[in-house]
Amino acid sequence: MQQWDPLSREWCWMAILPGPVKVDLIFADEPHQPGKPWQPNGGNLSAIDGHFWDWMLWLRGKERRGRGSQAEDELRKLFEHLLEPLGAEAVPESVGEAVVSYRQLRGQAEQRHGQTVSRALERAVAPALRA
Repeated sequence: MQQWDPLSREWCWMAILPGPVKVDLIFADEPHQPGKPWQPNGGNLSAIDGHFWDWMLWLRGKERRGRGSQAEDELRKLFEHLLEPLGAEAVPESVGEAVVSYRQLRGQAEQRHGQTVSRALERAVAPALRA
């Protein structure tokens, strides 16, 4: 998975490599206007999926390092920009809760838009979230 971070204040190229290994190339001298929340449609469900799993891998690292307040802020941001547009009604309290919610919402979005998102990235990232 690779994509430009739609929410960064500077240009940031995000990638997940086998392992999984998360890579962010941040161009600190290149300002970027953060985007608006995702608007799910048949053409962007795979991009939303990539953004979600990248975010979970990054956020799980924050939780492991005891950065609870940052994780809480990021879960709220995740809700506003990704989960709520998919139909979520509440901010998740943990990465695990976000994953459960996302899987259900993704399935509903797939049905609504007649699209199927590959589960390859999820299969690669999920073990790192449990470890």
